[in-house]
Amino acid sequence: MLRQMSLALDIKGANQVNPVFARHETFHPRFGWLKKGFDAASRDASIFLQEDAPVRLGVGKNMVNSIRYWCNTFKILKEDSPTDFGQNLLGEEGWDPFLEDPASLWLLHWNLLKPSCNAAAWYYTFNVFHSVEFSLDELFNALCNYRDSIAPRIVDASVKKDVTLILRMYVEQGTLAMAGKSEDSIDCPFALMGLLHTAGDARHYTFRVGVKRNLPAQIVVAAALEYASSVGKQQRTISISRLLYDIGSPGMAFKLSESAVCDAIEQVAKQTQEIALSDSAGLIQFSFTSEPEILARDILDNYYRGRRSRAKNE
Repeated sequence: MLRQMSLALDIKGANQVNPVFARHETFHPRFGWLKKGFDAASRDASIFLQEDAPVRLGVGKNMVNSIRYWCNTFKILKEDSPTDFGQNLLGEEGWDPFLEDPASLWLLHWNLLKPSCNAAAWYYTFNVFHSVEFSLDELFNALCNYRDSIAPRIVDASVKKDVTLILRMYVEQGTLAMAGKSEDSIDCPFALMGLLHTAGDARHYTFRVGVKRNLPAQIVVAAALEYASSVGKQQRTISISRLLYDIGSPGMAFKLSESAVCDAIEQVAKQTQEIALSDSAGLIQFSFTSEPEILARDILDNYYRGRRSRAKNE
């Protein structure tokens, strides 16, 4: 019964995710890759299809394909052309062109998962998979069940590649004792987020649930506003429980507790009167007074502007 309920939820969210598996050429996004790909595509959107792309990008042919995949999957590019989000984050006058602030990793992680997600295994692992502690095999088997519900023709080997890469991407390699480690398993920047870590032995892992020391309140609130916009275009309130437990919510993507979400909203509410937290008859709600996607961008603008100002004064 539980498995049937889980698959029903998966299918319900099918319009949020494309049935894409193992398009990454087994490479996780490395330091500098997203900026490299974004800048190259900004100069020439056809760069990834050119015969001399490996020379121009300074990487191997398979890495060219991987950079292309990740740039589009993180939505800094769309069909190989720069997006507004890409320009805002990585443009010459962008928020954080060289991804020096760990907050930007959380923002990219959120963009990877939000609709329409082109990394089905990532979508399932963070949004649908409910185990806090799990083994590699448990995640693989759960993902195979999910694969059967959305893309049954995808072979097990592709699912296994995704499972392996998710763990390489989010778990610090110094603590990841997996067989067959090589130069390709160098640390991924997303391991700095501390979302996943080993638990007891080399084949068991656990999500860190609760407050994240390097996840700013503004990123949480911006994600909450974007999510609220996606599920209720005309509404100006959303319950904290939905922000925590809905498939596709920031609570699921960031593995947050109720107190972490509420604290983030209260912190940002001190800086703007356009958002608030209220408690009515035991139901805690997040409310906002203007268009949520515009408000989210303004909050991010203010966060990164403040970051640049602090950096100049140091």
